[in-house]
Amino acid sequence: MKDVVVQNITIGKKEPLVFFSGPCVIESLDHTLTCAQVLKKIAEKTNSRLIFKASYDKANRTSFDSYRGPGIEEGLKILERVKKEFDLPVVSDVHTVEEVKAAKEVLDVLQIPAFLCRQTDLIVEAAKTQMPIQIKKGQFMSPWAMKNIVNKITHFGNEKLLLCDRGVSFGYNTLVSDMCAIPIMQECGFPVVFDATHSVQMPPTSAKTTGGNRQFIPTLAKAAVAAGCQAVFIECHPDPQNALSDSGTVFPLDQMEKLMHVLNEYSILSRKMDEEYLISL
Repeated sequence: MKDVVVQNITIGKKEPLVFFSGPCVIESLDHTLTCAQVLKKIAEKTNSRLIFKASYDKANRTSFDSYRGPGIEEGLKILERVKKEFDLPVVSDVHTVEEVKAAKEVLDVLQIPAFLCRQTDLIVEAAKTQMPIQIKKGQFMSPWAMKNIVNKITHFGNEKLLLCDRGVSFGYNTLVSDMCAIPIMQECGFPVVFDATHSVQMPPTSAKTTGGNRQFIPTLAKAAVAAGCQAVFIECHPDPQNALSDSGTVFPLDQMEKLMHVLNEYSILSRKMDEEYLISL
């Protein structure tokens, strides 16, 4: 498995667990900086490696009336403030070929959203930047189908890939997480991230928003770390009930310290057990 370097953070099989965390969407400058400051302190206290995540635009909202974010121009300025003030690498979603040019000047990781993971033109444009790219597996895809997406990117000589699992559709309004997807996607040769936030989503029925069961985030995150993922993706918010995006799934910011500590311990134990009791079939 190839390591992927994001600023001074190396993500790989033998590296400590990495956290992608932050609010789902940029709500304001002050809100974003506050979240970054708190997460930075938590990361230092728990000896965790953190990549800050916040979307400048939520282009796939359920309802036309839903808050999308400040947009790419203002959003990138805010993320640049996060980088400079807190010395944190940042990641955000890119949705179109046109966005990539501006986003690559600020972001440290370009993230391809799950619904866009098969958009060849977008993936090719991101690959050509030679930047680290995080590809979210669509909830409509099998883990082994990610190999085709990997090939699209490596064709352009970019091997800075992170593959992210966020559950799979089960019926109409539920997602389930198959932990076998983690080692299956690792066979592509790149680190795997587990998105514990979006894996607990409940896609909408007649409602205008997507619901979720945030109480299961620790359960799924612990299972994924035990299964051997290299990083976990957990969106958080100081007031989840009033979050402007994904209020049903963002994790309480004041509980992140405890969760990060637990997941780090799980990761250390999981890797130790793998080394001592590796089972080959």
